[in-house]
Formats: sequence, structure tokens, C-alpha cells
Amino acid sequence: MDGASNYAGNPGKAGSRRDWHEDTAKTAILCGTFSHGDVSNFGPVERLGQVSSASGGTYQPKFPGDPAHSESEAQALGYMRVVLRAQHTYQKRHGKYAESLSALAGTGSFTKRMAGTKDRGDYTVSFRSHKGKDDEGFVLTLTPKKMDADHRSFYAEEDGAIHADNQKAADADSPKLR
Repeated sequence: MDGASNYAGNPGKAGSRRDWHEDTAKTAILCGTFSHGDVSNFGPVERLGQVSSASGGTYQPKFPGDPAHSESEAQALGYMRVVLRAQHTYQKRHGKYAESLSALAGTGSFTKRMAGTKDRGDYTVSFRSHKGKDDEGFVLTLTPKKMDADHRSFYAEEDGAIHADNQKAADADSPKLR
């Protein structure tokens, strides 16, 4: 090593805080952990990466078996997985499911910011809890603003299975994702 260190002070490539910031932003874009509104804090490199991926290029799966058909779907499914994991954790801690997304905020990696808006880029979030005589649970749906082959609708309940439909709003009868 030539004594160079990265922003975190670890041996490795020489770099600035900007380099670290760009790497972090690129990782967030690839993982689908932020929406279009977040790019205002980043430079042109990050914005260019997001625009080019959203502008109709071929979707590159994020992991083996990725069921998403587009970047938008990958982000929507990522959001659903975070909510489902948070609900599972909340239910273990409290013996019941959260009755709203705002009540779920702060559980696992589900943040207040994620709970604060129903607009998730190309999708709209719907959440409702239900209580029956013998059961309780919730329904989470993500509906695309424009439904097409790359923007299916998604549905999930407390069982954690995500259903998808490319013809209509997904429901419990829609096919499960693999």
C-alpha cells in the first residue's frame, strides 16, 4: 500500500468524502432504497445512473431469482419486503400487527420517511389493518400509476406472500411471486 486511505480511514483506494458519498448513493440506487426525490442531494453521476436505468434499458436482476420486471418493480418489491419484515417483527414484540404504517415506523428498517408518503415513484401504497373475531392482520398493496408489462400491481397479507397481477389490481387470488 502507498499509505492511501478512503474516506472512512481504511486502507484502500485514495478518495474523498465525495467518493464515499457517490459509492453510497450508487449502492442505494442499486438496492432500490430511495425514491426519485432523493437524488437532489447527489451529483450528476448518481442522477445519470438513475435516469438511464429508468429510461427503458433492459432490466438487470438484482439477485438470483429476482421476480421484478423493471427497476420500478424492484423498488416496489423492496418496499413491500421491508414492510412485511417490519410487521413480522412488530407482531413478535407486541403480540399484534401495527394498525398503520406510521405505527410501524421505526421497526426494523422501516422508517418514518417510508411511512410518511403513499407515493413510491411509479407506485401508490395502500395499507389497511383488519380485525376479525378470531384473527387480525393487514393488507398491503402497491398499485402502479400506469399498469403495463413492467409495472404489475402487488398485494400482500400477514402470511408474507406477495401476489402480482399485470391485468388488474392484485388481490389474494392473484398468482404468487416465485
